[in-house]
Amino acid sequence: MSRVQVAKTAGFCFGVRRAVDMAEQLARQQQPVYCYGEIIHNTHEIRRLEGLGMRTAHTLDEIPDGAPVLIRAHGVPRTVYETLAQKGCTVSDATCPFVSKIHRIVAKEYAQGRKIIILGSPGHPEVVGIAGWCGHAAVFQSPDQLDAAFSQGIFTADDPLSVVGQTTLNRAVWDISVKILKKRCTNCKIFDTICNATDERQAEARLLAGKSGCMIVIGDKQSSNTKRLYEISKTLCPYVFYIEDATEWKADEITRLGSPTIGITAGASTPAWIIKEVSDMMSEEMKVETGEDFAAMLEESLKSIKNGEKVTGTVIAISPKDVQVDLGTKQTAYIPIEELSDDPSYNVEENIHPGDEIEAVVVRVNDGEGLISLSKKRVDQLKGWEMIEAAKEEHTIVEGIITEENRGGVVASAFGVRVFIPASQTGVPKDDSMSKLVKTKQSFYITEINRQRKRVVGSIRAVLQEARKAAAEKIWETIEVGNEYEGTVKSLTSYGAFVDIGGVDGMIHISELSWGRIKHPSEVVSIGDQVKVYVIGLDRENRKISLGYKREEDNPWNIFTSQYSVGDTAKVKILKFMPFGAFAEIVPGVDGLIHISQIADHRIAKADETLSIGEEVDAKIIDINEEKKKVSLSIRALLTGEDEDEE
Repeated sequence: MSRVQVAKTAGFCFGVRRAVDMAEQLARQQQPVYCYGEIIHNTHEIRRLEGLGMRTAHTLDEIPDGAPVLIRAHGVPRTVYETLAQKGCTVSDATCPFVSKIHRIVAKEYAQGRKIIILGSPGHPEVVGIAGWCGHAAVFQSPDQLDAAFSQGIFTADDPLSVVGQTTLNRAVWDISVKILKKRCTNCKIFDTICNATDERQAEARLLAGKSGCMIVIGDKQSSNTKRLYEISKTLCPYVFYIEDATEWKADEITRLGSPTIGITAGASTPAWIIKEVSDMMSEEMKVETGEDFAAMLEESLKSIKNGEKVTGTVIAISPKDVQVDLGTKQTAYIPIEELSDDPSYNVEENIHPGDEIEAVVVRVNDGEGLISLSKKRVDQLKGWEMIEAAKEEHTIVEGIITEENRGGVVASAFGVRVFIPASQTGVPKDDSMSKLVKTKQSFYITEINRQRKRVVGSIRAVLQEARKAAAEKIWETIEVGNEYEGTVKSLTSYGAFVDIGGVDGMIHISELSWGRIKHPSEVVSIGDQVKVYVIGLDRENRKISLGYKREEDNPWNIFTSQYSVGDTAKVKILKFMPFGAFAEIVPGVDGLIHISQIADHRIAKADETLSIGEEVDAKIIDINEEKKKVSLSIRALLTGEDEDEE
């Protein structure tokens, strides 16, 4: 008795099944429905669908204006959509999500000025469709053709190349081509777009053919993925039969081979009913080891889905309400938008695309309606708890978004897990509002975990303290008198201002804040001000730093001496009277004395006999004492026209 082993991946892939299901649904709703190009590469299945009311149009002219149109699974160029829109047609898109993903890639890369290379079969509908989403694409079927393009100068080492592959491309061809590209080109972006189902199908065929004495490959002769299975099988198995349907079944010939093991696989576009017809013609000796026949295995659901189970599927479609996922079962699976993420800033368009693989937890199975409700955020939470626990164990920093403020502190979302951060651990001063943290990304340590109560506590303050300590050590390693820093005013006292210079506090004495006399530091700086300071003193033993704020270039005396000399006339402002004369401001911060004998050209008893506070008058500079930084002025010298030293 021969032992028959059937490839688990035989038959429709999800992209083909989706396209066929869409065709059947449309045909039931309205007839006729036009499919632009063959919906899949299987003549028998196309005939079956045409019997339901679907018509295959090989040119756009064959499609009447306003007719319902189904886009084939292989996809079409962008211009087809534009033409159908002009014709007023209602379009249903059955393009395989994996192929749609390639369309997006080439469109984006071409728009950025890069050259597109497609590895695949020229003229194949999928390749034609991909090329139609960019202005120009070079298509290579073999590594030798690709290598020759560089040798002939079609491409150079510096060309910006973006490379994609036909979803059904032979993995070996892709791998060799990638090696050539990496060797030949220094500016190459490689996108591995071979379908996972194709990889799995080819890998399983390779394994099965290697241990079988005879292989049967079922599928249409025009199907690229079926041809690949046949080519792979031929390299590893001595006898390989490529049949399209039951009419080509060669039971007698296979029986005569007397092979103890027979391997069977089918292309991704081969429907189950064709495989069943073949299996029905197999003799009783050719039963699978489990006692079930081939058709029964294919008819069986891949697996039963249970509530709470973690599953992996492929995104098929996205709507404003939910994401449709293919799980390889007959039921349709959906993830409601609110079940995608706990992150309030989560952007569905940026993170989820048709063709993406996605993990989720089964929330509810409705067998009556054939629906499965999933949750992605619950998977994220499960993974998140593991990451949160690892972060606490390893004392690593966690990043999260602050989602809300409450009376006790704030709440952050990290890895889909709710983390409470007490007010004392937010790093926000007691009198400040914590609301400024909401919707911001923060770093924190996990300080407490109670898995049973689903309680996690974190601390932003611990991260800030650690960072401040590290910064302080770095400052003390390099600090020297004269170093300049940018700092933040942290607090004010009656005798000065304390400034954080990056992890270390230094003090600016009130006398170093201004060249003029001030009563309080608040006259010059405020808490929170960003200031430039320089080190004027260090006490490393007690870790104290004295800072300077006022600049030499702002010294009023230097400004005065740069503008005036003895003998110059200055416009001065009377500030106050003394028994021996009046003080007047020459420039801000520098006063001069007008002796009572120098106020008028006649004798006066008091300065206020001729002057008023705030009055501006012209005065002659008659003396500058650099050592004592004093200036003598004379109004009388201007009135009499005489120099003081001539008096």
